[in-house]
Amino acid sequence: MSTLWKPSVTVAAIIERDGQFLLVEEETNDGIRFNQPAGHLDPGESLITAVSRETLEETAHDFSAESLVGVYLSRYVSSRTGENVTYLRFAFTGLLGAAHDQPLDHGILRTVWMTYDELRACEAKHRSPLVLQCVDDYLAGKRSPLSLLSTHPSVTESDDVR
Repeated sequence: MSTLWKPSVTVAAIIERDGQFLLVEEETNDGIRFNQPAGHLDPGESLITAVSRETLEETAHDFSAESLVGVYLSRYVSSRTGENVTYLRFAFTGLLGAAHDQPLDHGILRTVWMTYDELRACEAKHRSPLVLQCVDDYLAGKRSPLSLLSTHPSVTESDDVR
């Protein structure tokens, strides 16, 4: 095992329409859970690109981030490996765009719209405690401009550039 510690960087889209929030129902190592459209930052992409990509993959809809709701650090014990896993989550809100005729990402069973009360009622089925915390922060009006984030060109340059 490596002695290098690093958190897993993830992104999430907080999407609200008419008092309901867009979630995905997904298969996990802990059973079927609810989460925002979310996933890992991939090599060579910005946080904004990542949240748009993950939303498209998990909901078959375009997503345009408009603001940052929050940055969250959390830890849990993996039921699969028994190891501690730390996540650094960047949650965005924005506009849900056009739907596409494409399959949902592997493990995603369906998309579902839930009211806040419905979301609270199924809290035990959330992928993580951050699901509700992000919605609470969104409802509290927490927003930061996307200009707060910067992606250095070295991130998106070819691997041949050193």
